[in-house]
Amino acid sequence: MKLTLENNIYENIHADFGIRFLTKESLEDDLHVTLLKSAGFKASQDETCLLLESKTIVCGVKELKSDSLRSATATAIQVLMKHTHKRVKISACGINNIKAITEGLILGSYTFEKYKSEPKECEITDILIAAEDKDGNLAEYENMKNFFEAAKIIATATNFTRELVNTTPEDIYPQAMAEIALDLAERNSLTCNVLDEKQLQEQGMNAMLAVGRASRHQPRLIHLSYKPENPLHVISLVGKGLTYDSGGLSLKPAASMVTMKMDKAGACAVLGMMKAVSELGLPIEVHGFLGAAENMVDSNSYKPDDVLKSKNGKTIEVRNTDAEGRLVLADVLSYAQQEVEADYLFDYATLTGACMVALGQYTIGIMGHSHKLKHDISRAASKSGELTGGLPFNEHLKKLLKSDIADISNISSKPYGGAITAGLFLDNFIDEDMKEKWLHFDIAGPAYTETPWDCNVYGGTGAGVRMSVKFLENLCK
Repeated sequence: MKLTLENNIYENIHADFGIRFLTKESLEDDLHVTLLKSAGFKASQDETCLLLESKTIVCGVKELKSDSLRSATATAIQVLMKHTHKRVKISACGINNIKAITEGLILGSYTFEKYKSEPKECEITDILIAAEDKDGNLAEYENMKNFFEAAKIIATATNFTRELVNTTPEDIYPQAMAEIALDLAERNSLTCNVLDEKQLQEQGMNAMLAVGRASRHQPRLIHLSYKPENPLHVISLVGKGLTYDSGGLSLKPAASMVTMKMDKAGACAVLGMMKAVSELGLPIEVHGFLGAAENMVDSNSYKPDDVLKSKNGKTIEVRNTDAEGRLVLADVLSYAQQEVEADYLFDYATLTGACMVALGQYTIGIMGHSHKLKHDISRAASKSGELTGGLPFNEHLKKLLKSDIADISNISSKPYGGAITAGLFLDNFIDEDMKEKWLHFDIAGPAYTETPWDCNVYGGTGAGVRMSVKFLENLCK
């Protein structure tokens, strides 16, 4: 499926089928209003109606703005993919909406059929986007094309992340993730360094090693770097890469183990961000650190009651082996700060079910000490179409991580505020001079979905990629 921005208005583009948008207000003035109303069409958000005679699919939108158009475009293209049309046309709806339209088409048309014996083939070969404004007049093409090309890169990187998240743990394990990173580095002119088990031992990364020691696949720490000349900023991105999480000896219930291939979504998101940043050519130095491990069960499993010495020297009492992601991140965060003096340090993890309890399944939880930084990333997320919610640190919850036999416990002593206490645990591994530069993103809710929503289809969503790239783009202005 090829996307092209046409320097032409919608009406003058030849195609087999077209996509049009109607609000409840514009429905009343539409040429086909009688026919649409007789079909029960009310122009509700994401409602569709096929007008076969005019070779058009009409899609309802709340308003002609990015969030509404992105979702509606994704819905429309999913409907058309079930038909036999080859060439489809759509309006850009103005320079402020071209990015949303493009993302809706790319993200909405994504399918994961890697393991199907007979994958379905999409009949659509070309999607032609008319470079026009909301009123149907020709817009400034070159300016719009810049937004279009950037949107393609970001949406494609998001789908790249989705593909990794959806791939089974039999195919993506720690070394396989390292090989994916090495391949990305070769294709995108990045540098990549991979630490194996022996090197992790030399670095004193005992918490990460403990998590992975029961698996036949030993842990890997992956460091990707994008270094343009004269960078404006230096950013470190850290991703939790649990290629599978059984819960360890604190075994998950059987139903909870299904979809645990998604526990690598944080690391996959960082790979997607590195892909997007390098292809956009942003004047920012970016480092991606991935902690890849598999939390399994055998006679060598780490145990509740173990005390682990982390890379930064702090000791951790293990009370639950299913709170393993924070142990991996503790060591990787320490390593990232050792290796790179960054202006900002962000980590991404499917860390807690408690974050979904607090914010719902659609929203990324943001934690950190800097109110300004949290505000800036939330604003970028809003512009990108991702949802975020802040969760506040406080001293009372911090006390719940106290251990009588070690420096800190890996879980809270009470079952409340679990997302925040997980973030506070990570705070113990952030250097003092980085406290105001660090943010923790709990993506457990939106990273994977079994019910399609917005422009997200079944499976991995690529949560965090669009938001973070938008923030990095803002740093360049």
